[in-house]
Formats: sequence, C-alpha cells, structure tokens
Amino acid sequence: MAAHTGPKAEFVRRRRANAGRHLAPFLFISPWILGFLFFTLGPLCFSLTMSFFDWPVVGERTFVGLDNYRSMFMEDPQFRESLWITVKFAAIYVPFNIVMSFLLALLLHHATFASGFFRTVFYLPSVISGVALVTIWSWIYSREYGLLNFMLSLVGIDGPNWLGDPSLALVAIIVASLWGLGGTMLILLTGLKAIPKELYEAATVSGVPGWAQMVFITLPMLGPMLIFTFITSIISAFQQLTIALLLTKGGPLGSTYFFAMYIYDNAFKYFDMGYAAAGSWVMFVIVLTLSLVVMRWSAAWVYYEGEVRPADGDRDA
Repeated sequence: MAAHTGPKAEFVRRRRANAGRHLAPFLFISPWILGFLFFTLGPLCFSLTMSFFDWPVVGERTFVGLDNYRSMFMEDPQFRESLWITVKFAAIYVPFNIVMSFLLALLLHHATFASGFFRTVFYLPSVISGVALVTIWSWIYSREYGLLNFMLSLVGIDGPNWLGDPSLALVAIIVASLWGLGGTMLILLTGLKAIPKELYEAATVSGVPGWAQMVFITLPMLGPMLIFTFITSIISAFQQLTIALLLTKGGPLGSTYFFAMYIYDNAFKYFDMGYAAAGSWVMFVIVLTLSLVVMRWSAAWVYYEGEVRPADGDRDA
C-alpha cells in the first residue's frame, strides 16, 4: 500500500491527469482533423501522385514522371490559351469585386434606413446555387427574349448576342460572377463596423476632411480584411468553372474556355486523370505564388492589431 501512496505514485498520478487534460482539446477537434486528413490532405497527395502517371479511367496506369507537365507547357496550346483567358478574367474580376463590395459595404455602414433589409438583399445572391444563377443569367442575356435586350429595346437599341459574341462573352461572365459579391461585401462591412468611432470623432474635431479620413483611417484599419478578400477573390477567379461551363460551355470560339474548364475536360471528357491532376497542381502553384506575392507586398501597408513594427533607426541597425 505504501508503494502506491509514495512520491513516485503521486508523480505518476499527476502526469496521467495532465496527459488527460492535454489530450482533451485534441479529442474535441478530432472530427476536423480526421476530415482534413481523409478529405483534403489525402486527396491532395493522391492527385500529386496521379500527376506523374498516365492514368486512364480504364486501363493500365503507367509511370511517366514529368511528361504530363512537359506536354502541358511545351506541346499543348490549349493550356496557354485557357490560362491566358483566366488571367484576363482575374485581372478584371478581382479589382471590380473588391471595389464594388467596398462601396456597397460603405453605403450599408452609413445607412440609417432599412440597413438590415438591404444587407440581406445584397447578400442573398451569393448563396444561390450555381445552376440557379446560370438559369437567371441565361434568361437575362438571351438575345430573343432576354431581359437585358428588352430593356435596351425600350430606348431604341438593338441588343447584341451577349453569349454568342466572342468580344462580349467574357464580359458577360464577369458581370454574372460579380452578382455574387455579397459575401465579400459582408466581410468588409464587418471590418468597417469594427473601426473605433473615436478615430473619426477625433479626426472631425481636428478638421480632417472626409476624403482624408477615408485614406488615413478607413483603408488602413480595413487593411487585413482587404488583403483577405483580395486573396480569396484571386482563388475564386482561377477556380471559375460553373458559370462558364453552364452558360457558354467555353464558347464562343473558346473565348470563355477557362483553365478550370480545361482541367475538367481532361478529367471527365477525355478521361486522362493524370494529365488533369497535373493541370490542377499547376493551378495550385500559380494561386499559391500569387497569394504569397500579395501577402509579401501587403506587409508594407497592412497592420494588424497588437503588431509592433520596428522604428526606422532600429530597422537600419
């Protein structure tokens, strides 16, 4: 009995109790950990393995090393064309998505009448499924019975074929994609409401004009959320698939054939899973590189709460 009540036994008992307390948090988050391992990290590693194989849906799988990547970069013009179309889409969509979301958030932030109603109205399109969104916009863009051309006819304008003209189809996809900016707007609205009012009151008392308050108070305080929405908008732009696939099927003349559609066709139309996996990893590397560049660039002007920056003299030292 004494052996079980001595200092050594007490040490073992406390160690077991501490181990139980340390293990408890991991038990609570274990569903997320298991989901991440089996549904995110596992498929990610498996797709990387597939990218080094000639992997048909039916038939023998052959290891080809980097041949899929070499063929994609050196021999496949469709890869370069689809990537260029995606870059053009992102270059227009990303700034418009952020600017329009910020303006809507600013309006709702200063709204004094029915702000909750308008917040719901602006956010609602972002929760509509992609198929429903395409159905709505196919009706709006229709050349024969579309709402947009009908509105133009009221002022004597013969509306164009929005989805059949290669020079207009990409613009139509961009506008349809911007219709779901309510999620970004809500994030920026949350950031605006978190800015202390005392900063604006002190600036007003000091005679700082409104545009200066916007430049030197609102934008710097909103910096972390702006950079977050910037990165998520880039990811969304490069993953654009549903709207273009259902609305234009990549046409006309390949003007809306996005990189994600190129990967989709290789996987589910030509059943070359290895080649599609290689394309997916090329997209991953591009998006990761752009995100890292944006985060590195943002370090010069985005400040986080509690962050301490070294003084110029300390930095030079």
